[in-house]
Amino acid sequence: MRFILAYLRANLAMEMEYRAAFLTQVLSMFINDGMWVAFWVLYFTRFPVVAGWGKTDVLALWAITATGYGIAVGLFGNALRLSRIIYTGGLDVYLTQPKNVLLHVLVSRTQASAWGDVLFGLVVFVWLCDPTWASTGLFLLGSLLAAVIIAAFFTLAQSLAFFIGNADTAADQLVNALIHFATYPTDIFRGLTKVLLFTALPAGFISYMPVGLMREADPIFIAGATGAAATLATAAILVFRAGLRRYESGNLITTRL
Repeated sequence: MRFILAYLRANLAMEMEYRAAFLTQVLSMFINDGMWVAFWVLYFTRFPVVAGWGKTDVLALWAITATGYGIAVGLFGNALRLSRIIYTGGLDVYLTQPKNVLLHVLVSRTQASAWGDVLFGLVVFVWLCDPTWASTGLFLLGSLLAAVIIAAFFTLAQSLAFFIGNADTAADQLVNALIHFATYPTDIFRGLTKVLLFTALPAGFISYMPVGLMREADPIFIAGATGAAATLATAAILVFRAGLRRYESGNLITTRL
């Protein structure tokens, strides 16, 4: 944690060198998220329930997903660039360092816009979800579980570059699919699609958080979501290690200050 926090401080300090650009990205993401939530608020003025989900459930879903995504990409910014780093030989510099290669490459960059997601999620939860002490604790738990699932899945998708070369397009499609399905109520999906959302594309664990955690506090779901997060994180580590054995140096001469 000291290593992660040290990199976070360094990354934020670097971003703040261009303060106007950093704040613009944060504000732009906040507004982008706000437009989607405005759509749902307008929807619920006409239809009070969607597949058993009320307005508070959907707002909590967006709050948890945005906060989880922001934490994942804010702390582990290179989870979205890992494929390019791999196939261009950019791992060379990390292989010479004493820290864990995967952890080091993930934390060595932050995404400025991610902090707009975190800010948005917190504002939505505090302003629109009628928080209590209990629901706040469950919200934070849900956001952390979502962050682990997102970071691990992104790492798995981007690690395809070890095996197929330039995997940018495939990885981006998988990343976008996860986020897209995670922002819709789980119960609108049926059959095979719903099974896939809790297996191959684990968006279901994220999108079900408001119900499984905050409305019902279902201990079975909490255990399942925690297990899914741990399983995905373990899979991401193992796949990355397997891919690293196939990695070929880019013969790059680079330094990091």
